[in-house]
Amino acid sequence: MPAGSRHHPEPSWFKSSYSGGNATECVEAAFVPPEVLIRDSKQPEGPWIRVSARAWDRFVTARRV
Repeated sequence: MPAGSRHHPEPSWFKSSYSGGNATECVEAAFVPPEVLIRDSKQPEGPWIRVSARAWDRFVTARRV
């Protein structure tokens, strides 16, 4: 099978526990090793960004402080 025709499963998105409870500040993420995808949950078909797993870990660690 050519590399271009491989089936890639749909990412399993989850809502951030830091998202606002009033549904106005909703961030979703999906782990797709070795990266993390991030999107606005109100626009699931819209754009998303891709960051390294290391960058995600540093962001989450800094957020906890």
